[in-house]
Amino acid sequence: MSIGQSIKRIDAYGKVTGETEYPGDINMPNQAYAKILFADRPHAIVKSIDTTKAEALEGVVGIFTAKDVPVNEYGLGIKDQPVLCGPGAEKPYTDRVRFIGDQVAFIVAENEAIAAQARDLIEVVYEDLPLVTDPEAAMQPDAPQLHPDMDSNVVLHYKIRHGDVDAAFEKADVIVEGEYRTPAQEHAFLAPESGLGYIDEEGRVTVAVAGQWVHAEQEGIAHALGLPLEQVRVIHPAIGGAFGGREDLSVQIVLALAALRLHERGIERPVKVIWSRQESMIGHHKRHRYLIRSKWGATQDGKIIAAQSEAIADAGAYNYTSTKVQGNATLQVTGPYEIPNVKVDSYSVYTNHIPGGAFRGFGGPQGAFAAEMQINKLAEKLSMDPVELRLLNAADDDSIMSFNAKLPPNVTITPVMEACAKAAGWDQQNGNWQRDAAKWPQAAAPDAPHLKRGVGFAAAFKNVGFSFGYKDNNWTTIELHGKGEIERAVVHQAGADVGQGAHTLFKQMAADALNVPLDVVELVVADTAFTGNSGSSSASRMSFMSGNSIRGAAKLALEKWQDEDRPAIATYKYYSPTTYALDHDTGESANPNFSYGYVAEAAAVEVDTETGHIRLLGVICADDVGKALNPQQVEGQIEGCVVQAAGYTILENFVEKDGVTLTDKLSTYLIPTILDIPDEVESLILEYAEAEGPWGARGMAEMPFLPMAPAIMAAIKDATGVWIDEFPLTPERVLRALGKI
Repeated sequence: MSIGQSIKRIDAYGKVTGETEYPGDINMPNQAYAKILFADRPHAIVKSIDTTKAEALEGVVGIFTAKDVPVNEYGLGIKDQPVLCGPGAEKPYTDRVRFIGDQVAFIVAENEAIAAQARDLIEVVYEDLPLVTDPEAAMQPDAPQLHPDMDSNVVLHYKIRHGDVDAAFEKADVIVEGEYRTPAQEHAFLAPESGLGYIDEEGRVTVAVAGQWVHAEQEGIAHALGLPLEQVRVIHPAIGGAFGGREDLSVQIVLALAALRLHERGIERPVKVIWSRQESMIGHHKRHRYLIRSKWGATQDGKIIAAQSEAIADAGAYNYTSTKVQGNATLQVTGPYEIPNVKVDSYSVYTNHIPGGAFRGFGGPQGAFAAEMQINKLAEKLSMDPVELRLLNAADDDSIMSFNAKLPPNVTITPVMEACAKAAGWDQQNGNWQRDAAKWPQAAAPDAPHLKRGVGFAAAFKNVGFSFGYKDNNWTTIELHGKGEIERAVVHQAGADVGQGAHTLFKQMAADALNVPLDVVELVVADTAFTGNSGSSSASRMSFMSGNSIRGAAKLALEKWQDEDRPAIATYKYYSPTTYALDHDTGESANPNFSYGYVAEAAAVEVDTETGHIRLLGVICADDVGKALNPQQVEGQIEGCVVQAAGYTILENFVEKDGVTLTDKLSTYLIPTILDIPDEVESLILEYAEAEGPWGARGMAEMPFLPMAPAIMAAIKDATGVWIDEFPLTPERVLRALGKI
């Protein structure tokens, strides 16, 4: 049996030796090369595009603008973004750019240098429009409208009205209020956007590209090009990281457009594009900035009875997944706690910033930051231990949450918090939780007086899977070949392996479900020509969804095999339990998410009060994963997630000014290096089986991200006596909070 074993990753050797080909490594005979003309301005009408000089340049194969796109729109949630911005398209208002990364022209040439030269010869006349970069200002009725065909810059306003908040605040003995700001974050995946567009042997418009959901990309291309779905093929070669940053389309449609238009002209040439790091950093979405104002009330004995929040997300120029991220943030601002009276108003708002979109945690880190800061401040004001206060208010199977319904069964936030707390030095004394500072050496006092050390604690819960009314699903086809016994088991499963080890896990799950050795299993993955729709590798859903799908297909295939129907071929489509959208006026939902994961973290920090630098000494991360299908991969996810969340909290300062990105290179946007990661990460892998999960597993890849920022902030407060309500924790921000500047 391979489930529960740390099986070596099947892609490890090729990746460490360089044999594995990523999209930028793949070359085809007679290929041409492409460059994109980006808008490079945040808000303007494109009055005209003159490509005459560029087309006259020797070596130019073709130049494509808005007039060449049959249906000039795309978008995962709302199709509000032009494929190419400029005059000539039928859809109104596609002649305008709304952020600097909007694409204006796609240039194909004999080589990259000629394509770049031709790009610079294109003459574009712009009429600048008023700039909108403050979400609160954008919400006002007299604000310039980024999308004139919509009623407002407010994409969505969610409301939660649970209980009677005003009456509860009147009864509260203690009230804390806070205003929290969370920053944008760049995904900084190793491989910038790249790919190949060509016509395959079946005459299909084909794109080989790194993404997170081949079938959604196929649908986006087909829609924009006005083609039947079966005339479009998308293939994922190796993917150099994603973290949500490849969930929205980047080069897919323009590569397909160029391949199609050249083919129509009798030019049978593949087209290759590779973005520079600078192009990548302005061209794909970022984590949403959030402004969250919170007010919580509790009784003197520590019972939280009221929570009120306003959460405003900077959606940027287009919706992308903003409204879906907003759904998560709306639930997360009250944390994994039972609070009988809740009022939340959340908004996603268009601005002329780079769009906000999916990023590991998907709204959870922003909402959890506000919730955990509030509960830590309540604990301080009540003179209670922060772990004690959390456990007193933790949700359980019977809790009625802010959406006026219970969580799915087996709510484990209490044992998760207890495990983390004990590892960090907490224990019950006379029935109350208290921390013994001597039990976690990382928090020991430093030698120098200007160095201050402290420990902080935070917890969170994270949904698994697509939710809020979407019927999540995943297809698998399995072929069993052989005579007396199964000699080959071919598994068709489209799920993208974006570095998390999904394909290794697919083999493990299939081998276990079929009761065959691991080396009997062969994978056919991430190619719309040969795989059914798996859904996206996002939302901590792939192990959960593909595991149930693989088990279902294996069961059907084995039944055929036993009936000697050989080769035995079976297809199974797994559907998740039903979820329901939040009511827009009350926030009520019978079940917004079908499963959750639970997490708690303790962080030990050292603050240099002279320089403002924060050193992360240690992190303890406790996760209920249901079942660790591959323990080493689970541990890797925890450690990687902790480092990425630490970068978000301490280092990564993505700056846009007047709609222009000032940190558009990795020399100015700093991500953690080996010298910035925690000295120690202790992974506590807890296994409380999820009834609906395959082998009891819950999704877990995003969970460690959510509590990290508030745990670090609590540790800084423990060390210095100062709360900091905004991050990243640049030295300047820290010194300012300490009153040093």
